[in-house]
Amino acid sequence: MVSLSARRSVMTCLVESVPALRGASYMRRIHIALGVRSLADSIADYTQRLAAQPHVIVPDQYALWRTDTVNFSIRQIPAGDAPGLRHLGWEDDAASAFSDARDCNGIVWEEFGPEQQLQEILGLWPDAQIKR
Repeated sequence: MVSLSARRSVMTCLVESVPALRGASYMRRIHIALGVRSLADSIADYTQRLAAQPHVIVPDQYALWRTDTVNFSIRQIPAGDAPGLRHLGWEDDAASAFSDARDCNGIVWEEFGPEQQLQEILGLWPDAQIKR
């Protein structure tokens, strides 16, 4: 396992090596979306794994974490469905609109800004519990 300080060191080196990123407030996070059997059990597990509380919770349906490096969401699947990868993508501050496309393996990749994702969540679940 790579330590947090080592990961930060690598990220610092990357940012310093790309002039356009130096001093910018630009942020791009990998997005991982999973389908899970038990939302409650998964929230407990991933809160520990990510060392962070979810930023959004929709009881019995959905949760979303945002860390410095990942935008991670889980969604309750219907009984009998197999848990696993729903899609991948990027939360990108520079994204001007929500987009999605399939890669050469058929996996859906989304790209969106934080506000676009929030609007999508509120469109599906107007009563979502959002930590701001």
